[in-house]
Formats: sequence, structure tokens, C-alpha cells
Amino acid sequence: MDMGEDGAEGSSRRIQARFVTKLEAPFQVPTATIAIPSDLARFGLSSLINALLQSKDADHKPEPFDFLIDGEFVRMSLEQFLLAKGISAERILEIEYTRAVAPRKEEDPSMHDDWVSAVDGSSSRFLLTGCYDGLGRVWKGAGLCTHMLEGHSDAVTSVGIINPEGVDTVTLATASKDRTLRLWKINIEEDISRPTKIRAFKILRGHKASVQSVAVQTSGEMVCSGSWDCTINLWETNDNGEDDLVSKKRKVRDQVEESQLEGEAVTTLVGHTQSVSSVVWPQRESIYSASWDHSIRKWDVETGKNLSDIFCGKVLNCLDIGGEGSTLISAGASDPILRIWDPRKPGTSAPVFQFASHTSWISACKWHDSSWFHLLSASYDGKVMLWDLRTAWPLSIIESHTDKVLCADWWKSNSVISGGADSKLCISSEIPV
Repeated sequence: MDMGEDGAEGSSRRIQARFVTKLEAPFQVPTATIAIPSDLARFGLSSLINALLQSKDADHKPEPFDFLIDGEFVRMSLEQFLLAKGISAERILEIEYTRAVAPRKEEDPSMHDDWVSAVDGSSSRFLLTGCYDGLGRVWKGAGLCTHMLEGHSDAVTSVGIINPEGVDTVTLATASKDRTLRLWKINIEEDISRPTKIRAFKILRGHKASVQSVAVQTSGEMVCSGSWDCTINLWETNDNGEDDLVSKKRKVRDQVEESQLEGEAVTTLVGHTQSVSSVVWPQRESIYSASWDHSIRKWDVETGKNLSDIFCGKVLNCLDIGGEGSTLISAGASDPILRIWDPRKPGTSAPVFQFASHTSWISACKWHDSSWFHLLSASYDGKVMLWDLRTAWPLSIIESHTDKVLCADWWKSNSVISGGADSKLCISSEIPV
């Protein structure tokens, strides 16, 4: 008889198993050895764990679980898994279970007036979006816009929160196709009944083409930007008007506006031969960049030297650093494959992981801030996928968008935020990581 995942599970041979978990009560089941059908797979095993939990607590609400054997996720029947891994069915299997990393709740989408091209969820108190209508927006939650950042003359392409947990005033950065970056200050704690319009306190000029990406130094003293002009510029974020800052009054429609500071780049990193699509600044002394020239480069901030290169063979769209020891490099390209490199290993030009479940270009990738294993990816196929390095299949596929997903990030450690060409900001929450 053909026994698939949803087949007649009770008819197959039985194996001896013991369930263990790192979860706290009330998610713990007895660790005694029990006999279970060998054709059970993820969903059947979830049903079994939920039944055991309900036998202890009648009020337990069933939920999905994931299962690991010898540190690897089970994505087939137990019998198939044991055969594939060469594990004897005669031994007592120790099966670890954990709550499935998938959203339990989808918030109502927050609509914008054009494509949502950038999002930053690094603050637990609010999130920041950038839009093709030229505006940045600050949100306290789904549908709760508190500030609108006005001033760019073209699409906002990238956003960054400079001091995410600032007590009174929070500083923000935006990058735009208008070739500038702008810095903003907001009071996130003030009580606002309708969105407040904010002007930038400082405009950063110097790029000769669209600015594609902005990244914040960990101290918040500087930001860096990548541009279509193939360069990376470093900028100071202070507002004291010293050094290269010039206070200018700019005429708009014959009206003289109040003064705004203008800043020039303190350093320019040169080496890429095509558009710099993504920059990240994970350590004070190092910047990483990805480019349409197929390369990922690591830069020494103090000397401006290019320390190392990884060549992918594809146009690169996005980049992030995370995982074990915050050393793994993830990148998305002009194909459906999410690639991950470990620069600590020799021959780092070859990825150590490749995830290939998307069906179009990957537009965003982001590591979870407190897990070595988890990261997300977003794609022009309209999907956001959640990944664990211990399995080649996505843990969860989020399909909140009706068009290309252009950006995505984690928020509050248990939510995923994403923006797309459908003009939506979507929040998928209650994700146990």
C-alpha cells in the first residue's frame, strides 16, 4: 500500500520514539517511549503532540509544530527520513519538537499612495517605510501612521532608523532616486491624533545618480549609502553645523523656507563597476556592499580599502549579515535563489547554503536578530519566505501581497513586515522564533 504523508497512517509499521523539547510548560509532553506509525510526517506528528497536550490540558488550542531528528528538520514521513539519512528504525528515535515558525495573525494592510519600496523594523516602538510617492512614513502599528517625512522629489528607495531606542528624539535616514539622503528627527512618544508632517533637518548631497541603499553605523554617528553611480559614500549624522555642514535657505515656488543643514560625504569608497544595490554596516570597522557587477565586497572603514570580494555570477539586489557569530553573508539576486556564504571557510566563493523555493528575483533578505538559524526573503513572485538553515524547505510562506514584494524586515522579533508594488505595508505577527 502506498503510504504518503496523508495516507493511512495507522496501517504502517511502528517505530519506538521519545519526544523532547526546549519549550517551556505548557508545551511539554511526557518523555516516555511510545510506539508511533512510521508513515507519520509533520502534520501527523503535530496532531499527535496536540493530542498529548490536550490530554493534560483540555483547554489547549491545537497549533502547528516542527520536528527535528539529529538536528535536522523532518520534511517527509519518518520512514522516508530514516531511509534517506541511513538511520536504523530499530533504535529509539529521539524527536525534538518546536513551535512552527509561521504567523498566527495577519494584520490589516496599511495602504500607501504608491509602491512601498523600503521598510525598517529595528525599533520595537514603531516602524519606518519609504514609498515611490517620495514620502517616508512612521507607523506605530497597522494603520497607525504618526509622521510623514516630506522633502524628497523622487521615490524613496531605502530607509534606516539611526537610534532605534532613543528616549525622546529618534533620528531617521532616507535615501531617494533624487540623488540625496535626508536626516529627520521625530518625537515618537508625543500623542498624535493625525499624521504630523516633518521636514528633514539635514540634506546629504554628493551622489551623481539614484541612491539605492542606506545603512546605519552601529553607534549611529554615521550612515553609508550605495548608489547607481557605483560608489559608496559615508556621511556624518550630527546636526551641530560644524565642519563641512552649510546652512542654506532654499527657494521653493518663490517662497523662502527655513534653513536646512547640508552635508558632504566624508569618505567615498570606489571599486564597484555597476550600481551598488545594497549596503550593510554590521560592525563599526566594516561595511559590506552588493552590486549589479555580481560582487559582494567588504570594506575597511578607516582605510577605505576593499578587503575581500565574493563573486556570485548574478546581478545582486540585496544583502545582509547575520547567523552564527553575525558572520554569515546572505544575498538575493536576479534569480530565485537565496545564497548564503560563510567567509570563515576556505573557498568562500561557493555558497554554503542555497534556497531555491522562490520563482522570481529576490528583492530582500534579513537575518533574525536573536537566532543563528532564521532569516527571511522577499521576492518579485509576491511571497515572503521564512527559512531555517537546518532545512532546505521554507518554514513558512507568507502570501499577503498581490504583486511584487519589494522589501521586508523583522519587527519586535516575532513579526514580519513587508512592502510591495500593491502599495501595501503588511504585518504578519505572532511568529514564535
